[in-house]
Amino acid sequence: MREDSLVAPTSRGTITAEGTRDQILAVSLRRFAADGFRGTSLNDIADEVGIRRPSLLYHFPSKEELYRATILSALAGWIEPLRDAATVVTQGWDQIERVLRSAFRFFEERPELVRLARREAIDGGPILTDELGTAIRPLFAQATRWLEGEMDAGRLRRYDAAQLVITSYGAVLSYFSDAALVTTLLGTDPLAPSALETRRDHVLDVLEAAYTA
Repeated sequence: MREDSLVAPTSRGTITAEGTRDQILAVSLRRFAADGFRGTSLNDIADEVGIRRPSLLYHFPSKEELYRATILSALAGWIEPLRDAATVVTQGWDQIERVLRSAFRFFEERPELVRLARREAIDGGPILTDELGTAIRPLFAQATRWLEGEMDAGRLRRYDAAQLVITSYGAVLSYFSDAALVTTLLGTDPLAPSALETRRDHVLDVLEAAYTA
């Protein structure tokens, strides 16, 4: 069956296959993050994109395939900024701050990804634990080795480097994954620009003191 026979027309003409796929992934990210795997309907995703269910299945033959593609596509966008930030290597805290700011910026722009990743982590899904773990393990090892070198040089305080990477990761991610709880605790929107700036500055200040004291 030809793809162009499956794609619904829009006011601007027929949606391209690539554009349709991107729209499906964007809608799926929001839906899976909000309702989880079981609570998300392929029909609802297709309706929101503006296509028929057969067109969605042309791109993703099953709900499982769509879920996997949604997670991996979104998380691939996380790895690249971290890798880019790590390529410009400076010494001591300046390098750590560069990577942390990159992580904050990424998650600030993609709160749905944080919720989806939390769901996957709680469920123990193989996509996050196996495939993503395999993908980021080299970056984790690189960061650990770099920290150990900086500690040996006396530019950073001595800690277990692997644990320090995990602590820094958690300090960034937990704020976004627990946004609903933070809203109750603070009585304000934790994802508002001013609140995000306050949180970012606080985490950086605390971690700088920990790394360099």
